[in-house]
Amino acid sequence: MRVLFAPSYFLRLDPKQWRAGKPYPPLATLYALAAVRAAGHEAELFDTQFASGGSDLEPALERFRPDLLVLYDDDFNWLTKMCLSVMQREALVMLGLARARGLRVAVHGSDASDHRRRFLEAGADWVLLGDGEPTLVELLAALEAGRPTDGIVGLATLRDGVVHETGRRRTPQELDALPRAAWEAVDLAPYERLWRGRHGRFSLNLVSSRGCPYGCNWCAKPVFGRQYFLHSPERVASDLAWLKQRARLDHIWFCDDIFGLTAEWTGRLAEGVLAAGARTPFMAQTRADLMVRDDLRRNLVRAGLETAWLGVESGSQKVLDAMDKGLRVEEAHEAVRRLQEDGVRVGLFLQYGYLGEDRADIEATLRMVTELCPDEIGISVSYPLPGTVFHEKVRAAMGPKTNWTDSDDLDLMYPGRFSPAFYRRLHHYTHMRFRTRRGLRSLRELARAPLRAGRGDWRAAFLTLYFGPASALDAWRLRRLERA
Repeated sequence: MRVLFAPSYFLRLDPKQWRAGKPYPPLATLYALAAVRAAGHEAELFDTQFASGGSDLEPALERFRPDLLVLYDDDFNWLTKMCLSVMQREALVMLGLARARGLRVAVHGSDASDHRRRFLEAGADWVLLGDGEPTLVELLAALEAGRPTDGIVGLATLRDGVVHETGRRRTPQELDALPRAAWEAVDLAPYERLWRGRHGRFSLNLVSSRGCPYGCNWCAKPVFGRQYFLHSPERVASDLAWLKQRARLDHIWFCDDIFGLTAEWTGRLAEGVLAAGARTPFMAQTRADLMVRDDLRRNLVRAGLETAWLGVESGSQKVLDAMDKGLRVEEAHEAVRRLQEDGVRVGLFLQYGYLGEDRADIEATLRMVTELCPDEIGISVSYPLPGTVFHEKVRAAMGPKTNWTDSDDLDLMYPGRFSPAFYRRLHHYTHMRFRTRRGLRSLRELARAPLRAGRGDWRAAFLTLYFGPASALDAWRLRRLERA
C-alpha cells in the first residue's frame, strides 16, 4: 500500500518557537514510517515543520496519491504533547483534504488520544491508541488483504455515533528490534539552515527509551502510559554514530521523558559512544534525585552531557508533595551544585499556579532560582491535560478553553489563587530576576579575571543595566496585581 505520513506541528504557527529557531524533525513519525516500509509498503513524509498550514498538504496528496493518510504526531516532542489548539485546527484541515479525495485516514498522537471523538467525527477512520507502530502495521496488513480490522488492538472507531475501542497498544519491550528511524525520508537542509543561522551549530534528536516510570500527577501519558522500556546503550551509541556519518550535526537532544536511569546503563553508553568515536555534546532531561548519584552523572558526562534539564517545578516542598513529584528541594540544590562542578550546563523547569500554591510558595521558588543561578530556566503555569489526576481535580472548574493556542499562551485554565494577569507578570518577573542574577555573577567574574571573560560574560554583565530595573518594576507590578 501507499502511505503518506504527516505530523501536525507547524513551526511557523507557533511564534515563540519560531523566534527560538530550534526545530527538530518529527522523530516518532520517522520511526512509524520506517516500520511501515519494513513491512513492505511504500511510504513518504509530508513534513509540516516549515509549511504555512494544513492546506500545503494538497500538492503531496496529488503527487504521491496515497491509499492512506496517517496523521502521526511526534510522541517524543513536548511541543506535540501540549496539544496546542492551532495545531489541532491544521490537523483537521489535512484530514478534510484527504476525505475530500476519498482517502482513508488514521490519526495518532497525544491530541488524537485525548480528543478521539473530535477526530473521528471530523472524518478519521481510526485513531491509533497507545504505541502506534505495531497497530499501524497490522492495520495496513488487514487493509491490503481485505480483512476486517475490528480485532486489531489499539484502534478507536466511530460507529452509529458511538466510539468503539479495542484497547491501548503497549510498547514492544524489545525496542532494539524496531527499525532505525527513517531519517532518509526528511529533508534536513532547512533544519540545518535555521539552526546554523540562529545558533551557529546544528542539533538533531534521538531517543533511548519510551515512557516514564514516575507518577507526577500533572503529567499526561496518553500514548505510552506509565511504562518504561529502553534501547540497549549499544543501540543508542550505534544510532548516534550512524546519524553523525550522515548529517553535519554538532549537538544532540535526547528527547526521552527521562534519560539514563541507572549507572550500569549510562556506563555502557559512555563506553559505546567513546568506542564508536561518536561522542557528541548532548542535552537531556533528567531528575535531580538521579543527578546526585555520582557514578550515574559522571558516566553521562563521559558520554557527552552538555546540558541537563531538571524538572524541579517548585522551590516549595509543599507544592512538590502535592504534585506527587517524589523529590526533595534539597536534592535539587545538590544536583545543580554537582552538575555545575562537573562543567555541565543546568536548565530548570519551573511551574507556577499548582493547586494550593500561595505567595510564600512562589517566593520559595524565586529564592531557589536566585540561589542556584542555573544556566537556563523554562517557566510554565500548571496546565491540566486529560487523563491526569490534576485534570480530574480541576475539571469541574475549567471554562470552555481546554488547550493552549500556542506554546506562549500560558493561560491558567482554571481559577487559581491569583489572576491570569498576575501569573503572566510573574513569568516575566522570574526571567528578569534570573537574568539580573546571571548578570551580577558575570560582573563578579569580570572583576576577578577580565582577560579570561568570554563574550557571553560581557553581554550578560551589560544587560544587567536593563534587567535590574525591569525586575524592580515587575516586582512593583506584581504587588499591585496581588492586591487586585
